[in-house]
Amino acid sequence: MFIIPANSQSAGGTQAIFAYGGNAAGDKVSMSNLVSSDGVVSADVTGVGTARNRTAGANYGGDKGIFFGGDDGSARTGVSNLVSNVGVIASDTGAVGTGRSGQAGTGYGDDLAVFAYGYEPIAEYGVIRNLVNSSGVIASDATVAGGTGRNGTCGARYGTGTAIIAYGDSDASGRLSVSNLVNSSGAVSADVSGVGTGRYGAASASYGGDKAFFAYGYSSAYLSVKNLVNNSGTVAADVTGVGTARSYTKAASLGSFQTAIVAYGRPGGMTNVSNLVNDSGVISADVTGVGTARQELGATEFG
Repeated sequence: MFIIPANSQSAGGTQAIFAYGGNAAGDKVSMSNLVSSDGVVSADVTGVGTARNRTAGANYGGDKGIFFGGDDGSARTGVSNLVSNVGVIASDTGAVGTGRSGQAGTGYGDDLAVFAYGYEPIAEYGVIRNLVNSSGVIASDATVAGGTGRNGTCGARYGTGTAIIAYGDSDASGRLSVSNLVNSSGAVSADVSGVGTGRYGAASASYGGDKAFFAYGYSSAYLSVKNLVNNSGTVAADVTGVGTARSYTKAASLGSFQTAIVAYGRPGGMTNVSNLVNDSGVISADVTGVGTARQELGATEFG
């Protein structure tokens, strides 16, 4: 189980926020949508910070979140935006580390976070990581030894203080199903042989207090599969999903990491539907969407 800090409502927050992305007109956007602890998505909130897509979010500090990186239309950026424990997004913090897009973000430890992999302008499919301390300060680049560079990947907490990053797309290897475990010090392991359908643009979050899931994505078609992860970090085989098949959707945990929500994405066009995930990892049918339909956004827990 995740440790619940004394000064927060839950480990990693009981609420969630979706922010940024790309809309149906092809514009980069900066609006956000808050999600209550029982999974009700709010209307759009005027955006703060650089409009961009293909960003990633992660929980840090026990009750706060952070968005990092993305594509602002002219370049891959390394800017970040902190999210307070009431879901308010701060203005841009200047870039630290290599600007990139399509990276994974996840919390780990008691109150730390990590961003790893992604597409960068020079090395393209990067094998770098950036740790985030409990104050939301991003560290400089470090190399992920033995990991496959990729983008369109994602990650989530599992177990006690640990996390997992999985799936993605690599120029050399195509759609990937490999995973990498993150220990309580933020070290990202070498590749673990893949389980499930190789894909990119999946969503991931924690559920059940100490487990995780990966769902949806694109392989040779839009998918509605899911793969559950037990509290030892073992990825299970594909399970036929529920809801609209789509890619570049995002997910975040709710209610002390017991439940979760998956929302937005691209099922050919853009969608704003959401799907709740219960504490057994069962994904519900589509819930009518709220907010601007978009893809390639970020999500994190707070509060």
